[in-house]
Amino acid sequence: MKQRAGSRTVSKETELVVAVDIGGTNLRLALADLQGNVLGRWNASTNATFSPNHVVRQIEQGIASMLRQCNSSRRSISSLAAGVPGVTNPRSGVVLATSYLRGWKNVPFQHLLESALGVPAALENDVRMAAIGEHWKGEARGVQDFIFLAIGTGIAAGIFANGKLVHGVNFAAGEVGYMYVPGGTEEPASPGEPGSLEGAIGGDGVRQQWAKVCPADALPENLPATEIFARATAGDPPAKNVLDRSAQLLAYAVYNISLVLNSSLFVLGGGIGVSEPLRAATERILTRYSEPSAPRLVISSLGTDAQIMGAIRLAITTANAHRKRSV
Repeated sequence: MKQRAGSRTVSKETELVVAVDIGGTNLRLALADLQGNVLGRWNASTNATFSPNHVVRQIEQGIASMLRQCNSSRRSISSLAAGVPGVTNPRSGVVLATSYLRGWKNVPFQHLLESALGVPAALENDVRMAAIGEHWKGEARGVQDFIFLAIGTGIAAGIFANGKLVHGVNFAAGEVGYMYVPGGTEEPASPGEPGSLEGAIGGDGVRQQWAKVCPADALPENLPATEIFARATAGDPPAKNVLDRSAQLLAYAVYNISLVLNSSLFVLGGGIGVSEPLRAATERILTRYSEPSAPRLVISSLGTDAQIMGAIRLAITTANAHRKRSV
């Protein structure tokens, strides 16, 4: 269930922070110093249970394991930050709702972490956490206005405007998977169901596109989106149809978002967003929509580590803020 990664030994006096990335099936932790150097990693499955208290116990187990790897003690931990899928209130530390973790509704997760660990904790939506990581260590370093667009099973955006993360009045800013796009469904989304954009080019949407155009005798029938897009670049006509439609819909979404926010940069992440064929095809379409300005598309250089790096950054910020309040 648990896996350990390599780490380095640190002095017991070194202040450390813990980064947590909670996914629908996996829990990932990293231990880092206040300069952001990753000293240890740990991960486990969350398939067995989605109980918040159980996840807290798993986090405690992971921290103990990483501290042993680094020959350090619990006293060295200054803070923790956790990224959670779903609508999250970072001010109160409450997970308001998520379709990825069964039963998580109005969960005071920050309080649970602080009570269990005895250190200040911070909470953030996982896609916004990835945007923090990209702003700190990734493709958006030094960029004040950009969008991190995560495209995987779901679709969501982390928005930076004037150098600050945007949350929205109900902490739902960036839920662009519900955006209506030409050719997508026009029916209002039911709770827990994908919106128009997500239903068209999220993981399930791409698979449905492929099922419609895939020849009856073609194998395998159930291909991942990235492999379908790779086949398109190799000249497979049905796969090219799927890529072209996906790129067109993504271009609509990117262009519409850029008109509202006038962001200069879109960083693509997630299991589907990192596809270079999808990025290139979308960018070619965007050249036709260049007024008032053409947004630039890049693929995340942090990959799946974007959330972890964002959590490290937020944990360091939390530790520094707590230290100032204590003076």
